[in-house]
Amino acid sequence: MKNKKIKGTLRRYGEWPLILTLLLFIPTAMLWTVSIKAGAIMSAFLLLYLIAAALIYFYSRRGIRRDLVSFATNYGQVQKGLLKGLAIPYALLDENGRFIWSNAGFAAIIHKDRFYSKSITAFFPEITKERLPRDSKTLTLDVSYENRDYRVDLRRIDSDDYDSMEGEREDFKGTLIAVFFFDETDVRMYIRLNREQSLVSGLIYLDNYDEALESVEDVRRSMLTALIDRKINKYFHAQDAVVKNLEKDKYFVAMKRLSFEKMRESRFDILEEVKTVNIGNQMAVTLSIGFGMETGSFLQDSEYARNAIDLALGRGGDQVVVKSPDKTSYYGGKSQQVEKNTRVKARVKAHALKEIIESRDLVLVMGHKVTDIDSFGAAIGIYRATDSLHKKCRIVINDVTASIRPFMESFVNNDEYPEDMFLSSSEAVQLCDDSTAVVVVDTNKPKMTECPELLNMTRTIVVLDHHRLSTERIANATLSYTESFASSACEMVSEILQYISDGITIRSVEADSLYAGIMIDTNNFMTKTGVRTFEAAAFLRRNGADVTKVRKLFRNDIQDYKARAEAVRNAELYKGKYAISECPNNVESPTVTGAQAANELLDINLVKASFIMTDFQGKIYISARSIDEVNVQIIMERLGGGGHMNIAGAQLQGESLEGARALIKKTLDEMEEEGAI
Repeated sequence: MKNKKIKGTLRRYGEWPLILTLLLFIPTAMLWTVSIKAGAIMSAFLLLYLIAAALIYFYSRRGIRRDLVSFATNYGQVQKGLLKGLAIPYALLDENGRFIWSNAGFAAIIHKDRFYSKSITAFFPEITKERLPRDSKTLTLDVSYENRDYRVDLRRIDSDDYDSMEGEREDFKGTLIAVFFFDETDVRMYIRLNREQSLVSGLIYLDNYDEALESVEDVRRSMLTALIDRKINKYFHAQDAVVKNLEKDKYFVAMKRLSFEKMRESRFDILEEVKTVNIGNQMAVTLSIGFGMETGSFLQDSEYARNAIDLALGRGGDQVVVKSPDKTSYYGGKSQQVEKNTRVKARVKAHALKEIIESRDLVLVMGHKVTDIDSFGAAIGIYRATDSLHKKCRIVINDVTASIRPFMESFVNNDEYPEDMFLSSSEAVQLCDDSTAVVVVDTNKPKMTECPELLNMTRTIVVLDHHRLSTERIANATLSYTESFASSACEMVSEILQYISDGITIRSVEADSLYAGIMIDTNNFMTKTGVRTFEAAAFLRRNGADVTKVRKLFRNDIQDYKARAEAVRNAELYKGKYAISECPNNVESPTVTGAQAANELLDINLVKASFIMTDFQGKIYISARSIDEVNVQIIMERLGGGGHMNIAGAQLQGESLEGARALIKKTLDEMEEEGAI
């Protein structure tokens, strides 16, 4: 203790009397000039002051040091006592995570002595040597021990900060880690209870109520309705939910979050239960359910539920959509949507489109990137509708693929059509203004369109699409006509043309394009065809569609055929039911060839779904196909794509073919484990 020196502010405080002595020399010297007697008296006083200051400074330091040490010792003991009895559990670790010291609160948690020297990892596996802080920043972890939840703060302490600990562990050298434990068990319990007791609202729609009633005898219709109503009420009442019938085929439901999570764990098995209601009806009843949650407002939850049910219906029904501010989840959707026999909706949409076209000076039509024949044919149909109303129309196409080139050549250099009938994106941007209507066909995703910039340059946007809706869609459309049961966009446009204008005349080349779009998307009328599909095809045949000519235009050259055969030959049958292969990109339109190969793989026995990958333009294009057992749309949605239940696709940026193959397999494994497919 003798070697300890007084320093800092205390030392400077003791030196001030000596420093002030220097200031007294000035008045003493001035007094000598005034009076020798006065100067002598002042000098004597200065000498006495200097002697006294020196004696105080040199002889009282030892006593000051002794008193300071006594105070520091008492203060340190009090500090140690307070730290040992601190309500917050506290411990010190070495750099390897071994205990150096702990207070009584921490010892009570681990039921060990305060000087227990084992590793903290033995009690808290989450706190490992690798996770200890390496700098001055506080590291926070969440751990659980003996049914208690803790927030743990770990701080690195420099060696200058722990001199007081030397007496207890003199053998320790190095850096210390301070560990603070904050018991948050009760707080988390109340947070969990608040979350579980929060309300979730939802809407339940019967997808095919009218069609199901028509398929049963009149005397049994009331019984069918009662059985469906009983099935729904029984299911939700078992979950402590309130169900209110809004209309004959619509319900409102409200429940606690805890009950909702139980239904989510069972993947909303009410979707399958309601299909078991059968009293002679030829058509099983399906449900669409939309839930809104986590908005912080019950009114906003109800609005989210309405958006979710619209999304469920737009995706084909027979599914549950859960919508929250940061996520939209899908469950079910494994059955085909029932085709609506009535054309009332098509007629209403056609009249609305007519009004929009007549109120605008220019109509720009665009489909999706890498335009296929369905997108091209639908655009031609909109051109014919606009021209019949004596308005100017232009079609936006950037890349002319081999699949549409034969059809496009029928319009280029044709005197009956303007030279600028087809525009690039840059040319379309220059023409677009507030008086322009933009019509999007065969896609409902903004980033998939030929020119996404056009969607922000006009207030009038029309969307005509047959793909199932996804979370990412064109939200600011003036008119949106999306029918997921339709076979193709060309089918929808063909119906609209019949109501857009009286006595409309469709030229044969236009009818050929529309007919070709239907034929390709239905795989020669074998996939996703309904009554309205054949009625649309018959309408086009009456207007001059040449089936033989279309078939000739679709013939492939030998290189395309070899590439398709190569993709089929190298197919891997993953899990004995998923065909996965790669399509060579040494052809003009490898994505089209890949889609054709995906269709052909479905003809192989045991194949439930096919996936063809194509490396094209710096992206991996995936074409997915199935017949009826697998919903490839929800698989492709996991990869950022979408489509139909039987026809879907996705695009992967910055991924290799092997990486894409591994990603497809991983997605299939996860979805099978979840029961999603």
